[in-house]
Amino acid sequence: MARLTLRPNNRLFSSPLQTHNHPFLSLSLYTITPPSFPHHHNPLKSRVKCSASGTERVRESKKLPKSPIKEDLPNPGSDSKALSTETGIEQNWPPWKNIPERYKLIGATSLAFVICNMDKVNLSIAIIPMSHQFGWSSSVAGLVQSSFFWGYALSQLPGGWLSKIFGGRKVLEIGVFTWSFATALVPLLAGFMPGLIFSRILVGIGEGVSPSAATDLIARHYRTIPVGERSRAVGFVFGGLSLGSVLGLLLAPPIIQTFNWESVFYLFGLLGIGWFIGFQFLGEEEVSHRGGDETTTSHKPENTTREELGNSLKEIPWKSFFKSSAVWAMIYTHFCGSWGHYTCLSWLPTYFSEALSLNLRDAAWVSILPPLASIFVTSLASQFADYLISNGVETTTVRKICQTIAFLAPAICMTLSSVDIGLPPWEIAGILTAGLALSSFALSGLYCTHQDISPEYASILLGITNTVGAVPGIVGVALTGFLLDSTHSWTMSLFAPSIFFYLTGTVVWLAFASSKPQKFTKDHDS
Repeated sequence: MARLTLRPNNRLFSSPLQTHNHPFLSLSLYTITPPSFPHHHNPLKSRVKCSASGTERVRESKKLPKSPIKEDLPNPGSDSKALSTETGIEQNWPPWKNIPERYKLIGATSLAFVICNMDKVNLSIAIIPMSHQFGWSSSVAGLVQSSFFWGYALSQLPGGWLSKIFGGRKVLEIGVFTWSFATALVPLLAGFMPGLIFSRILVGIGEGVSPSAATDLIARHYRTIPVGERSRAVGFVFGGLSLGSVLGLLLAPPIIQTFNWESVFYLFGLLGIGWFIGFQFLGEEEVSHRGGDETTTSHKPENTTREELGNSLKEIPWKSFFKSSAVWAMIYTHFCGSWGHYTCLSWLPTYFSEALSLNLRDAAWVSILPPLASIFVTSLASQFADYLISNGVETTTVRKICQTIAFLAPAICMTLSSVDIGLPPWEIAGILTAGLALSSFALSGLYCTHQDISPEYASILLGITNTVGAVPGIVGVALTGFLLDSTHSWTMSLFAPSIFFYLTGTVVWLAFASSKPQKFTKDHDS
């Protein structure tokens, strides 16, 4: 604390404006000493609180000859940072600066899923010219497309486990970089089948850890994202998949026709690498789970030894998971939904091209319609689910309603499309679009249940169900190509298996699903 004797002829306090122009002085109390007269022996001294830099400047000024006060004061612009700190005035730029970090992370995660499905569907379009160039049969094309799901299935449980230990953010950014780099490798390895399959497996590994990482991000904010808003949060994040499918199917055909099929892999891979770089500049705030407690932290994983990783794996109550009928219901339901989703995602462009006699551009445009409609349905479904929960409807009931719609709607529409009643191609496309779009109700059904029953283990539960859910990508996509070669029937190869799993999945979900919170502990494993 510096003490200075201030006189009325001191220009420092000649006007309030001058005081504000010199932020290095913070005035706590001052009185001005009257002019010194012989009979006045009790001058009052002023008390002024100075910052360190201000004190040094005052000391320097004592060494200089007396001059106007402007020589004793700092450049007003030199302490702009101090002005911002001491007066509490902060610049609100960029516009998203004051948005809570959790919303930024959710938005960035949704964008990652946009790129995720762009890199997933690009092969379903490029497979047509690639098959012509390399002379692949439907069985070989199905093998190439299904290889993605080998890596996707293998990475589900590790993704959930790593997300719980290191946080979903770190796992997500590594996953995005991995699949983006592998996507750019596809054209370089396309002529060498083992290399091509390896690159697609690598894409699957990168994308496979992402659902669990995203679930972990949302679950770590379960205090700030209550159950009445969870459907919208999950719908917004995973809704990026539908938008990614739209953009991928929309952009891939003109890129292929204007340049070549190789260019679509280079461009889409570059988008993911750009996301990875931009994500490094995003701040971070997560909630760490420790049993029933949670703390908000700036999540920076510390160095973890191999022994600690092994112990953390042993601490997961695996047996307790598989003793729950609700978990088994989620597993089978995820399998059934994935069968219809992955087989249609991989084969619909070819179906529209061959069965409905549409050219590549028209087939791609028609293939856009289901994911495009899904964007609207996802928003509607999440609002519908949160409205019911906020108005007192039991969460389990809401999840069952949404998942039932997600299964019965496509089953009915596929049945109508597979029956030969003389419908023109565009009506068949419209019916399939409606059914597949309504399947997005699953984002407010099955995909919310992992967090409903256990926020702490949500990422691992999704890893379990998504591992089984990836099997249709491996078996179903390849089996569809094999059945197509054998039967030459789209009804028997594509639609009939999907209808079967949609119907049986509905029965199992209604009978055993539950969203009631469950306590999974190691005590139950003994």
